[in-house]
Amino acid sequence: MSDHETVLVIGGAGYIGSVNVEALVAAGKRVIVADNFEYGHREAVHPDAVIEECDIRDGDAVRGMFDAHTIDAVMHFGAYAYVGESMTQAERYFHNNFIGGYNLLNAMRDHDVKRIVFSSTCATYGDVQEVPIDESHPQQPINPYGCSKLAFELLLRSYEISYGIRHAILRYFNASGATAEHGEDHNPETHLIPLVLQVALGQREHISIFGADYDTPDGSCIRDYIHVSDLADAHIRALEYCKNESLFCNLGSEHGYSVREVIEAARKITKHPIPAVEAERRAGDPPRLVASSKKAKELLGWTPRFTDIDKIVETAWLWHQKHPNGYAW
Repeated sequence: MSDHETVLVIGGAGYIGSVNVEALVAAGKRVIVADNFEYGHREAVHPDAVIEECDIRDGDAVRGMFDAHTIDAVMHFGAYAYVGESMTQAERYFHNNFIGGYNLLNAMRDHDVKRIVFSSTCATYGDVQEVPIDESHPQQPINPYGCSKLAFELLLRSYEISYGIRHAILRYFNASGATAEHGEDHNPETHLIPLVLQVALGQREHISIFGADYDTPDGSCIRDYIHVSDLADAHIRALEYCKNESLFCNLGSEHGYSVREVIEAARKITKHPIPAVEAERRAGDPPRLVASSKKAKELLGWTPRFTDIDKIVETAWLWHQKHPNGYAW
């Protein structure tokens, strides 16, 4: 797949973005990383990538970046993604996730860049009616985060109609795991696996199980965990696919693991006891969220390699042991 095309990666210093940059470089692409480093880490950017410090909310800065480089395609990971925060800061989420994306698409249009892969979310579906979730599920998001992502999905479809910009929309829930070089380092950290591993590292006393009486086999919520390397593989396949036509699909495990199963996997892998404390349910947490990836498998030829939670946790643990303080060595 080495055709020396140049891919602009928005949010390429973040968790999922940095692993995609790693995969793009391995595939022989030239990579430009655009990030404002509000949440991303310079240390996470592959040394072969060009860094452009740029905030996509600044339309002039985005246009200047396209003026300075010949860009063949775009991958977009530069969204705010804290659901709880979005409930009280809707303006912030639409400014970045929608207006920032609008600036990006206008620069693409003006520079004749015809392909974009968008990191979307299954949060665009809202309250889950059946599991696993497939692409026919109604899109009725219940928080500003999901609304802002859906709004940009709709903008993508409009810009294809008007300007011929093809897109790949990839919707998923819980990116997880790590490569040898790149792992999760969020502030604040809200994802279960790194929080559990912080207990094993002695950085927190226990892990909380929010709700122990759900209608699931062990009473805890079941969630979809997709290894970040498998996500990168799907994004690169989608980048090739949308040379010819647009695409929207889910990326899911089609199985899911409960909170207790993730904690037990972490105990086994880390060989630490990892105390767990049952806590009250959180508002809005459904019992089970699992996405179907049948369409992605059929159209992209994509098959996730990491389907076992033990393997996913093991890759994360290897990275967190080497980087107990994240990228702040």
